[in-house]
Amino acid sequence: MRAVVIPEFGAADVLRVADLAAPEPGPGEVAIDVAYAGANFAEILYRRGLVDVPLPFVPGIEVAGRVRATGPDVAGLAPGTPVAALTIVHSGGYAEVAVTSADLVVPLDGLAPETAAGLPSNGTTAFLALDRVARIEPGESVLVHAAAGGVGGMLGQAARLLGAGRVVGTVGSPAKIETALALGYDAVVLRDAPLAERFDVVVDMVGGPARRASLDLLAPMGRLVVLGNASGADDVGVPANELWLSNKTVSGFNMADFAARFPAETGRALRRAVTAAGGGGLRLVPETLPLDAAAEAHRRIESGSTTGKLVLAV
Repeated sequence: MRAVVIPEFGAADVLRVADLAAPEPGPGEVAIDVAYAGANFAEILYRRGLVDVPLPFVPGIEVAGRVRATGPDVAGLAPGTPVAALTIVHSGGYAEVAVTSADLVVPLDGLAPETAAGLPSNGTTAFLALDRVARIEPGESVLVHAAAGGVGGMLGQAARLLGAGRVVGTVGSPAKIETALALGYDAVVLRDAPLAERFDVVVDMVGGPARRASLDLLAPMGRLVVLGNASGADDVGVPANELWLSNKTVSGFNMADFAARFPAETGRALRRAVTAAGGGGLRLVPETLPLDAAAEAHRRIESGSTTGKLVLAV
C-alpha cells in the first residue's frame, strides 16, 4: 500500500510517500480501505518528535473509507460498509489501509466521506470536552480559543447542540473573524482583545498568554478545559490556592490517551458527532489535498493560516 511516513523527526519536508505492507486486523479490530484522512496538529507533534513514536511512523489520527476486513470478535461491520474512524491510538491514517479498534469505527449513512474524515478527531473531542469534562449545563456561557480552526469550529457548534446560552470565540487574526462567525458564534474577537464578561466554560488549545487569560475569564464555578498548546509556549503554572479561593476548575483532555483507555465511550461520542453532522447540527466544509501533499497540509497548519479542515485524498 502507499503511505506517508515520518522517516525522521523534523520539518514538514521530512514526510515521504512509501510502499508498505498493508496491516491486518487483530482481535476486536477493523481494517479500512481509506478514502480520506484528516490532517491535524497532533500529527505535526508526531513529526516534530514531541511524541515518542517509533520510526518510520505513519501518522494520521482519523479516516473515512470502507471496511476492508474485520478481525475476530467484531460484529456489525461487514466488508464494504462506509465508515468513519478514529485511528488516533496507534495512528496510521495517512495510508491506503488503516487498522483500528472496532469501538472507534462508525458506519456512515449518506455522509460524504471527505466530510466524514474531518469529524472523528475534532467532533468527538468537542462533545467529550464539553459534556464529559466540562459538564456543560443548559444556558451556560462558553469561550473557545482558536475558534476558526478545525476543533474550534466543532466546539462552537457542539456547545450550541449541548444547550449553551452564549458562545464566544477568539481568533489570531482579523481575517478569521468572519469564518468563525459563520460557524454560529455569537461574537468573535481577536485573542488579545480585552473581554469584560466572564464565562462558565473556557476551552483553550493555544496555551501561553491565552491560558493565563482563560483563568482570569472564568466565572465563579467556571471550568477551564485544556486541549493543547498550539503556541508552543512554556507551560503556565496554575496556583491551586487560586482555584480554591475563586471556585474555579482546570481540567485537561487528551484524545489519544482517552481513546486508548475508554474506547467504548469514545466510540459513543464519535457516533454522536457523525449523527449530528448527518442531521445538519455540525457543519464542516473540508478542503481536500492529495495524499502526496501531506507536507503542504502540515506547513499550512503550522503557519496558523488555515481555517476549517484540511483532508487528504488517499
